[in-house]
Amino acid sequence: MPAPYLTLKTPIEHETEARRSRFVCAIAPAASAEEAIAFIAGRRRLHASATHNCTAYVIGERLQKGDDDGEPGGTAGTPMVQALVGRGFSDVVAVVTRYFGGVLLGAGGLVRAYGSAVTETLDRVEPVRMVPARSVRVSVAHDQAGRVENDLRASRFAVSEVVYGAAVEFAVAVGVDEVAGFQEWVAALTAGRARVVVEGEMHVPG
Repeated sequence: MPAPYLTLKTPIEHETEARRSRFVCAIAPAASAEEAIAFIAGRRRLHASATHNCTAYVIGERLQKGDDDGEPGGTAGTPMVQALVGRGFSDVVAVVTRYFGGVLLGAGGLVRAYGSAVTETLDRVEPVRMVPARSVRVSVAHDQAGRVENDLRASRFAVSEVVYGAAVEFAVAVGVDEVAGFQEWVAALTAGRARVVVEGEMHVPG
């Protein structure tokens, strides 16, 4: 079963320093690798004169990627990824921009500097907790659709889509532990006339 995780609503930036080198960390929400790559490209344009723009992103439960951007192998991207995962974050991208201050940090110093740039920035965010859910499709006759839609939108369940065809179909996000109760609630609401299909896994704020 998918696990809960933390993410962000809006980007955040924080600057740290290690032996005169400046480390500017920006972390943003990213629902896909494409969104992460676009954010990284924007930060690299913004800080084109920096010594390094090292990056990390975590998407879903399986995709984790770090880039050292010219720093010694494993001293930047990897500790950045570890900082995100260690704090329970996913669907996020981090860019740490380094302006070299003239003093070499060594491999251990770089690992600490890049990792702490991310963790200190995460200390300043208001995380959004995402919990496992299922996408559920509810189909009802047109004569029931108005009441069902009103009751759905007044409930704690998020309606992501309404499709009008031969019947009216609602796409609803339902917590994994609430699916059975949701099905019973819809059955009672529609006197058993609704068609309910439980589909794919997803996450919703919770």
